[in-house]
Amino acid sequence: MKYIVVVPDGMSDYPLDDLDGQTPLQAAETPNMDGLARAGTVGTVTTIPEDMPPGSDIANLSILGYDPTRYYCGRGPLEAAAMDISLEERDVAFRCNLITSDGERLVDFAAGHVPTEDARQLIELIDSKLGGGTRKFFPGVSYRHLLVWADGPMDLETTPPHDVVGSPLLDVFPVGERDDAIRQMIYDSMELLDQHEINARRRGDGLNPANMIWPWGHGRRPNLPSLFSTYGLQGATISAVDLIKGIGKAAGMRHIEVPGATGYLDTDYAAKAQYAAAALHEYDFVYLHIEAPDEAGHLGDVEEKIRAIEQIDARVVSRIVAELAKLDAHRLLLLPDHATPISVRTHVADPVPFVVVPALPGHQNRRAGGFFEEAARSTGLHVGFGHELMELFVA
Repeated sequence: MKYIVVVPDGMSDYPLDDLDGQTPLQAAETPNMDGLARAGTVGTVTTIPEDMPPGSDIANLSILGYDPTRYYCGRGPLEAAAMDISLEERDVAFRCNLITSDGERLVDFAAGHVPTEDARQLIELIDSKLGGGTRKFFPGVSYRHLLVWADGPMDLETTPPHDVVGSPLLDVFPVGERDDAIRQMIYDSMELLDQHEINARRRGDGLNPANMIWPWGHGRRPNLPSLFSTYGLQGATISAVDLIKGIGKAAGMRHIEVPGATGYLDTDYAAKAQYAAAALHEYDFVYLHIEAPDEAGHLGDVEEKIRAIEQIDARVVSRIVAELAKLDAHRLLLLPDHATPISVRTHVADPVPFVVVPALPGHQNRRAGGFFEEAARSTGLHVGFGHELMELFVA
C-alpha cells in the first residue's frame, strides 16, 4: 500500500467580498481537486488543538498523527533537526527571523524575502558579534535562521513575527525569563545590520532591508516516535521549509531535496510533483508540502493565492493522481495544514477541509461537488482531533 499526503500550506480561507462571497479555494479553477472530492471522502478536521497557537508546526504534527498536546516542543528544535544540529538536553533552540524594522515597528517579517546568500552573510556577522559563549546563530534559508542557546530561557512568551506585522516592537517583544537580554540582543542586531552594505544595496533597489533579528518559537529537542514504529511505514518528506524537513527527520523520515523548490510563490511546482511521484515507488509514505498559498495569505494577495492554488491543482495534484493510477493499492490525502485568510494575513485555528481518495471505509457517501471549505462542511464529517485523521487514513 502506498500513501501520499499533499499539504498546500495555508490554502483554506474566508469568503471575500472581492470574490462575490467565495473563498480563494472556491474561486480558483481546480478541476483535479474537485474530481477528488466527487470520488472520495470529504470532511473537515481541526488540526490546532484548543488553547494552542495556530502554527504550521502544530498543524503538521497533527496531520502526521502526533498529538501536539503531547509532542509539541517548539518550532526552533524542529528546525534544528532539519539542519542536522544536535541539541544537548539543556539547549534551547529559537527560530530566528531576519526582519525589517524602522526601529519602532515590525515592518516585514520576511525582510523582503532576502536571498539566502545575503542572509548567510548577515547571520554570520550576528554570530561573530552576538554569539559566542552560550549562544550560537546558524544560517538557514532566506529569512529563516536559528539561535541555539545553551541552558537558555524557557519560561518565556514569544510572538511569531508574521502575526504582528505593523505592530510597535514594545508591544510584541518576548516577555518572561531573561527578556531584557533578548530585547538588548534584538536592538544590538539592528545596530549591526541597518547600515550594512547588503542593506544599503537593498534599499537602493527599493527592497526592504534585513536589519533586525527576531527570536521566537523556542523549545528543547524533540522526542517523536518514528513513523515506522507507529504505523510500520517507511516515509519521506518533500518541502522547501525547514520546519517540515525537521518534523520528518525527528519522525525518522528521509527528506528529499527538490531543485527549484523555494518555499515561496516562485517555487517549481512541477518539480515537486515529479520528485513526489518518483518517491512513491521507493517509499510507503510520502509527505508533500507546498508553502506558496500560505505566503500569499500573509501578503494579503488574493490574486497570488488563487494562482498558487491553481498551480498546485494543475501541476501537482494532476501529476500525483496520474502516478497513483499506475499503482495497485494506494491512498491520497489532500488538505491544508491550517487557514491563512487574506483578510487577517496570519494563521487561524479554524477547521480545514480534507479529502481522502479512495473513499474511507464507512464514509463512501461523504462526497462533495467540489473541494472547498463550505462543500467540506456540508458532508457533516468532522474529525475533532487532527492527529486522529492519520489513523483513519492508514487504517
